[in-house]
Amino acid sequence: MSAVWKPPSVTVAAVIESDGRFLVVEEDYDGARVLNQPAGHLDPGESLIAACAREVLEETAHRFVPESLIGIYRWYYAPRDITFIRFTFAGRLEGVDPGRGLDAEIVAVHWLTRAELLAKAAMHRTPLVMSCVDDYLSGKRYPLGVFADGYA
Repeated sequence: MSAVWKPPSVTVAAVIESDGRFLVVEEDYDGARVLNQPAGHLDPGESLIAACAREVLEETAHRFVPESLIGIYRWYYAPRDITFIRFTFAGRLEGVDPGRGLDAEIVAVHWLTRAELLAKAAMHRTPLVMSCVDDYLSGKRYPLGVFADGYA
């Protein structure tokens, strides 16, 4: 870890489940093909909830409504000396925009079971991919009212 503290990068992610399958994106990241939940960075002036809905739409063309927080996760990525603080949400889909283009780094969108996702663990962008699915499956949910950021 760096001797000089660098502020963490705030990210959001969505665990979206339908009929035992989870919506994941296949993307190019740091020279590798990886799997991740729909996820991305918080934009200036944006609430965490709005950021999550936006990222899901941009990466999957699905309209997502966050309904609960699954957890807040910290992960350190040593190759770039970045600490990520990830807010992961559960919620519901309200449809898909099939003609919508996806973010440039997105290669494909998949619906995978937990077993299929686990079998592809070597492709996970971070260890948080499986942790978030398992926390979701264990029933972890926190009300969105925990956020008092003034951007709700």
